[in-house]
Amino acid sequence: MLTSEKLAVRIVICLAVLCVVMCLCAMVGPQKVSLRKVFAGPGEEPGGNIDYEIFVGVRLPRVILAALVGAALACSGVVLQAILRNPLADPYILGISSGAGLGVIIAVLSGATWAFWGGSPIAVFAFAGALGTVWLVWCIGHFTGKSQVTSLLLAGVVINAFFSAVIMFLTSIAKSEQVHSTIFWLMGNITEKSLSVLGVSAACIFAGIIALFCISHRLNVLTFGEEEAKALGVDTARTRVIAFGFAAFITAIAVSLSGLVGFVGLIIPHGVRLVFGPDHRQLLPVSGIIGSVFLVAADTLARTIVAPAQLPVGIITAIAGGPFFLVLLAKYSRKVSWLK
Repeated sequence: MLTSEKLAVRIVICLAVLCVVMCLCAMVGPQKVSLRKVFAGPGEEPGGNIDYEIFVGVRLPRVILAALVGAALACSGVVLQAILRNPLADPYILGISSGAGLGVIIAVLSGATWAFWGGSPIAVFAFAGALGTVWLVWCIGHFTGKSQVTSLLLAGVVINAFFSAVIMFLTSIAKSEQVHSTIFWLMGNITEKSLSVLGVSAACIFAGIIALFCISHRLNVLTFGEEEAKALGVDTARTRVIAFGFAAFITAIAVSLSGLVGFVGLIIPHGVRLVFGPDHRQLLPVSGIIGSVFLVAADTLARTIVAPAQLPVGIITAIAGGPFFLVLLAKYSRKVSWLK
């Protein structure tokens, strides 16, 4: 039985682990950084303390960004798996990746140079493409077929295939330098962002996660099925709209910040569910924290494994994600089921 005290203890422990991992990863890099010099402050003149500039101006914002993206993708994966009642659902199965990719292609080919809220036009177009695609899938799935869950999945597959074809066409006619930058972004790439972008992004993502946590008890009921949920007094249609909307919102923000980072929204909810159980009151916040830990560690590996060059973090998550999930599945599949 999950109690408030047990949930609070687990969240605090996970947050402590996240803080330790973020601090350690911020210290790792091709350039050694001294904590003594970091705590000494920026110095009297700009650039007088290089260690401080590297830690505070470069590594810490990147670590924070990775944590935000990891939390958003993991929580979105939890919600989509609940409302679709499909353990293989993740933030990209509904065409979010293709929608964001199409937005990036359009931004690159249009040569847009303006900025919004400190972000590049690529991030703005990616956000609009991801969010617009999700709502397009929702509208199509809502008005086709008797089974909304099946219709949503099929609509996502169709939209994803169509947009992928459009992306391939636009990429084939683009200039080589444009194609290179776009493909690198599509592989998932964590780069430094300004404090204003981090602040607004963090506020939006945290607000979305809190809103999803407030309906986590409804998600628990929803996983039992449509008829069972209605019998228990849950407005299934309204719950799905709210959950789907907030999940799409935080995913779109994550995609606009980092590109297409795969596996986080799939393996993290599975891993947390297998270890701690399927209660969404616990599954949602713990998955968000563990997702942050996972992506912070993956990004640290991506920027150090071939230093001074850097790999897209999406490559690391793809390579590590499959074996990690298989190990968890083999270890805990006999102890914890999908529905408990």
